[in-house]
Amino acid sequence: MSTTGMHASVADVAPILPPETPLEMPIQSLGEGALANPRLPTEPRGMAWRRAYIVGGSALLTLIAAYQIWWVLRGNGINVLEALLLVLFVALFAWIALAFFSALAGFVQIVSRRRARLGLGDGGALPEPGVRTALLMPTYNEDPQRLMAGLQAIYESVAATGHLDRFDFFVLSDTTREPIAQAEREAFAALRERTGGHARLYYRRRDDNAERKAGNIAEWVRRYGGAYPQMLILDADSLMTGEVIVRLAVAMQGHPDVALIQTLPMIVNGNTLFARMQQFAGRVYGPVIAHGVAWWHGAESNYWGHNAIIRTAAFAAHAGLPELRGYRPFGGTVLSHDFVEAALLRRGGWALHMVPGLAGSYEEGPPSLTDMLVRDRRWCQGNLQHSAVLPAKGLHWVSRWHLLIGIGHYFTAPMWAMLMLIGLAIPLERAGFVWGTLSLPGFSPTRYWREQDPERFTWVFVATMAVLLAPKLMGYLASMTDGATRRGCGGALRALLSMLLETLLAALMAPVTMYVQSRGIAEVLAGKDSGWESQRRDDGTLPLSGLVRSYGGSTLLGVLALGMSYAVSPSLAAWMSPVIAGLLLAIPIVALTSARAPGRWLRRVGIFRTPEEIAPPQVLKRAAELRKAIAPQA
Repeated sequence: MSTTGMHASVADVAPILPPETPLEMPIQSLGEGALANPRLPTEPRGMAWRRAYIVGGSALLTLIAAYQIWWVLRGNGINVLEALLLVLFVALFAWIALAFFSALAGFVQIVSRRRARLGLGDGGALPEPGVRTALLMPTYNEDPQRLMAGLQAIYESVAATGHLDRFDFFVLSDTTREPIAQAEREAFAALRERTGGHARLYYRRRDDNAERKAGNIAEWVRRYGGAYPQMLILDADSLMTGEVIVRLAVAMQGHPDVALIQTLPMIVNGNTLFARMQQFAGRVYGPVIAHGVAWWHGAESNYWGHNAIIRTAAFAAHAGLPELRGYRPFGGTVLSHDFVEAALLRRGGWALHMVPGLAGSYEEGPPSLTDMLVRDRRWCQGNLQHSAVLPAKGLHWVSRWHLLIGIGHYFTAPMWAMLMLIGLAIPLERAGFVWGTLSLPGFSPTRYWREQDPERFTWVFVATMAVLLAPKLMGYLASMTDGATRRGCGGALRALLSMLLETLLAALMAPVTMYVQSRGIAEVLAGKDSGWESQRRDDGTLPLSGLVRSYGGSTLLGVLALGMSYAVSPSLAAWMSPVIAGLLLAIPIVALTSARAPGRWLRRVGIFRTPEEIAPPQVLKRAAELRKAIAPQA
């Protein structure tokens, strides 16, 4: 790693950084290495059976569905298009079947109240931490006042536990804009004055943003990691209660084979319709998904890059990231560093656990579909980079699975698009479609497929939709079994209406997401870099010119699809209407969901309500108070 900029100017560092305690962090090799400690003390019992259930159940259900679709296609022999459809269907059904069986496991865990892991629970007396822990908050061109208000709320919450002496707080700035950097220094100085935390609050700004966030954390480890056995990684929008921070620190301290404990951050503080929709989805569907993956990942859980505690020495010894070989943007700095760091930690013989049932971990979501897609484009490039990490020597097979899932997530969008188009092309070909004569009166893809085998076609369609939507229903049912969650979501009826509206909006946005993600993959493959931009936190609105620039292509595609399909047959236009509607309405849908007014109205009527919104924990209330109080002074 470049050493340029590893030390800020003396004026910046001297008053606000502790003495350096260097810790060596060697760069790891992907071409050499072996898996250490295949079995770990904290590995849950029955992991082989759990994984057999997930993989075997998904494979069996996919095999049954594949047989049914094969039987529908086999009538006149399978041509190239039909073979492609079969391959795409099998791959995509396997994808949703895996999510179904994992969510089913999570549902059972929640309703049976089997949630604790590593002795972590929300009840009981608060334990006594015995070692020092550093809380690291990386920042990149963020609003300094908002950032420091959130950090102050966390600081005060830790202080309220009575164990502040075991924790130090670091703001690790990668800010590149000098006016923001100056505001950061001023806001940090004000934070120290407000809290009196001169001995526990530190600030460091890098002049060189080498390796982005991963390099920011690694630079801190190499300079200060020797003084802190544990570090808790935050994002600029993270909020965590002092209680959960103390419990994580003690759990790490009490399990010497564990290198990382990942919490499930709940999305909070949503104001726009889109943000509140995502907030509700994360609160209601997220737990069954997280409990499911935690159940079968065991000691090979993944890392999401924030709201997680890490054993510093293990991270230093095994998580030094190499530069990836190959042409950019595949080569170079690892962008989605968290998955790779998790894989290297497990290769080094350390356990990684997700504890999704531990309350008190929060983050903020993107305020609009636009902001989500901008972030998603960066993640797309980072996850596609993982193709260079997959062959690394010595990785645990579950770690490779995490990398494959990350890669596959972005290929599902173009695969669904191809499946839909091939499902249309086959009946068009059978009907004798030629480009010179577009019109095929009475043509209907649904009629064609039903004529092949009505019973099997219906079974395949119903089964696919059921498997696709079941995790949402399981999330709703699991949430409603808990009285506090049910009341916090406005009751069973309001939560049901919220789920139906979220599903409708998600379906309308799906064609746009499919289009943008497919374009993103094409751009990455063509060598276009995603860049590194700061994220918007509150306001997701765009002027009309910005909406047209971002979604004009989607709208034009919708117009073309409507015109061509209607020219062939009104029935074809009706068959394609869900996709066409999403594309045609992209601009008004994004404008509506990015605005705060619809979000405020839905909040008043109790739609997309969450427990944290109705009865916010003290750390959330305090952060909101501080942001409101500090903002006029900014």
